[in-house]
Amino acid sequence: MKTKTFQAAWMVVAAIVIASCSSSSDDKNAATQAEAKPQVKIALATSASIPQTETFTATVESDVKNNIAPNAPLRIERIYFDVGDYVRKGQVVVQLDASNLRQLKLQIENQKVEFNRTSALYEVGGASKAEYDNMKMQLDVLQTQYRQLVQNTQLVAPISGVITARNYDDGDMYGGQPVLTIEQTNPVTLIINISETNYSLMHNGMPVDISLDAYPDEMFTGTVTTVYPTVSPTTHTFPVEITINNSAQKVRPGMFARATVNFGDKRHVLVPDAAVVKQIGAGDRYVYVYKDGKVSYNKVELGRQLDDKVEIISGVNDGDQVVIAGQTKLANGREVEVVK
Repeated sequence: MKTKTFQAAWMVVAAIVIASCSSSSDDKNAATQAEAKPQVKIALATSASIPQTETFTATVESDVKNNIAPNAPLRIERIYFDVGDYVRKGQVVVQLDASNLRQLKLQIENQKVEFNRTSALYEVGGASKAEYDNMKMQLDVLQTQYRQLVQNTQLVAPISGVITARNYDDGDMYGGQPVLTIEQTNPVTLIINISETNYSLMHNGMPVDISLDAYPDEMFTGTVTTVYPTVSPTTHTFPVEITINNSAQKVRPGMFARATVNFGDKRHVLVPDAAVVKQIGAGDRYVYVYKDGKVSYNKVELGRQLDDKVEIISGVNDGDQVVIAGQTKLANGREVEVVK
């Protein structure tokens, strides 16, 4: 009797265990089925005509730069301007030691007296033509030397511009470095380097938007003035010179600038920025494209960010349905369930 009772109890326990295992298995199958189709949200990729702009960094340069220096090692008596001062073309900027000039001027005065005396004698026959010509030649030589010395002791600005370097003080002896450097600041220029693919799109006269860190709330306009015909063998880029009208004298050489060039419009696809996925451990970008209940993992080339959308150069077609939520559980070719 005890044996039958034990067998019955064992059968009850076994039934409970089997039922429990069956229930657990059913739960796992249900969970697996639920995970088999991740839920995703999708959006439509649309095409649009998009300006193809590119921004380059550069440093403002003067259009013309001139170093002011004498022809001989003389003492500097006075420098009339300092760094940052604006000077006009022809203005005296440096006065050098004029002691030799004063001595030469005295010699000229004495020579004039001798020449006038000889000239008077020559007119009445008291001096020969050779004596007259000799005195005149000596006077001419001294006057020529004086003019040359004046040019070398009074240094003038050959251009209108801003003093950007001063290497001496009053009383210093000239030692080889330029006394002053003058840079023309109207116009000013930038040099940017464009890729080979954009070379054919550049031409003289193209407008360029210029922004400067010194004036964050102001935009300046530049113009392409030179597209250099040779490519750099190391960077495979072409230098392009941009000129900025600077009549207001606000832009100065050395300022950091950003030049934005518009290469025209192209029709490209736009997708929500939430659709773009970055590959872990790499810089590649991907977009999941939904079709016939499955997703494909498409590598894309990105263009510009336009508000909450991203320009796609390649990898997604106009009219494709792209996944914008639920990408974490996806893989290439996986079936998904679309939800709103």
